[in-house]
Parts: sequence; structure tokens; C-alpha cells
Amino acid sequence: MAKTFFITGVSSGFGRALAKAALQDGHVVVGSVRKARDKEAFEALGPNAHAVILDVTDTAQIGPAVAGIEARLGAIDVLVNNAGYGHEGILEESSIDDLRRQFEVNVFGAVAMIQAVLPAMRKRRSGHILNITSMGGIATFPGLSYYHGSKFALEGISETLGKEVKDLGIKVTAIEPGGFRTDWAGRSMVRAERSIADYDAIFEPIRKRRIEFSGRQTGDPEKAAQAMLKVALSDDPPAHLLLGSDAVRYVEEKLASLQADIAAWKPVSLATDAS
Repeated sequence: MAKTFFITGVSSGFGRALAKAALQDGHVVVGSVRKARDKEAFEALGPNAHAVILDVTDTAQIGPAVAGIEARLGAIDVLVNNAGYGHEGILEESSIDDLRRQFEVNVFGAVAMIQAVLPAMRKRRSGHILNITSMGGIATFPGLSYYHGSKFALEGISETLGKEVKDLGIKVTAIEPGGFRTDWAGRSMVRAERSIADYDAIFEPIRKRRIEFSGRQTGDPEKAAQAMLKVALSDDPPAHLLLGSDAVRYVEEKLASLQADIAAWKPVSLATDAS
């Protein structure tokens, strides 16, 4: 049965790849874009491709946009929160305004989208929300503290929401990609200026490698799209889905490190209970 998808950020990257995969599978796709020319380009993909010009940080516009889509096309079966970007920079060198902007797009915009679709999903007792987070919502790397913070937040929100709506027939999945051949590390990355030499040794090689490796990452966006489509159509989807061998490796290493810390400090942890 054909479903209606609402995917934020369909101009490029995962959003574009998933939209094309869903359209090819016979589904209806509504995609958010930022520019009129992107709207035209997306709708040129076929009669089932519909675009809305929407900035997810303009949260006051999200509710009316969703209501308009539902009035025109019917129920939104699958919401995919894909819109987002990466902020790269040492924490001490990055401004509070940079942090606010990162959360406005990656977290607040996603939550506003969720709140807009939930009433109709609750009424129907059906729906699926996919939040594209990152392996960086579980494992961390130097120089991405703001990005990791936003993705950790979306991970926690996704997992909690899944527990809140499980008995209402609504499913929630956090999608956690590793490195993929998208624009994330290229034109979509916001990079803070360097100013403190003490961080050169730990950060400069990482920044250099990320720039040089952009476009040559392990992951294939089209294969990721097929995996996400499979999850979106599943009757029993996972709460979390890692994408890419690097994501699996880094997250497994993080879990092993966490388990080691828990074991090593367990006596101290247990000693804090009230007698």
C-alpha cells in the first residue's frame, strides 16, 4: 500500500536519496526545501513529488504547513526529520550563537515537526517517525561538541517519544548514519575559526582529514535510502538503526568503553544508595 512521506530537507543528501527511493517505490513524497528553484526541481521528479518551501527553524510556520498538506493530500504516514547540518569547531572557540543555531535546526525544528504531525497520527492510531540523528548521537569525536550535543538530544527525544506513543500505534526510529558521501562534511558543514594554538595537535589533523575525505566516505546514500525505506515500511521497526560499517564499529567501541567504566567504578556507584 502506498504511503505519504513528509521528508524535511530534500534538496540533497539523505533526504533527496530517500525521497527518490520512496517515489520509485510508488509512494507520495512531500519534501521541504528552502528555495523556489529547489521546489521546482523536486516536483520535476514526478506527479507524486510535492514540495513545500519551509525553514524548520521558523517553527510558527510548521503547523500551518502540515495542516495544508493533510488537507490537500491526506494523512502523513511517515515523517522523516532529515533537515540538519554539522557544526565543526573546538568548544572553547565556538560561540554560544553557534550552539543556538545548531540546536534550532537539528533539535527544535525536528521537535516542532513531530508536534505538528502527532495529533493526526494519534487520531488514526498509526504513523511512523524517523529522526535522522547520527552515529555522533552515541559516539563522539573531538571538534564536534555542538553537533554531538544536538544529536545526543535528538536521540534522547526519539527514544523517549517512542515509549510515549508505542501504545498509540505510532512508531519512532532513530536513524544513525556513519560517514556517507553526502555534503555533510563539505558545503553543509559550518566551521568555526581557529584561535587557540593549544588545540592544534588534537584538532588540525582531524579537520584536515575530514575535508580531504569528503566525498570519499564509506557509505552510499542510495543504499542508506533503501535501508531507511525498509524500516519505514516495517510493521516492527527498530528503535535505533545504525547505517554503515564505521557506525557499527565506533558505536560498539563506545558501548564497550562504557561497560568497562561501569564495571570499574561499580563499587563507588553502588555505595551512594541510602542505607
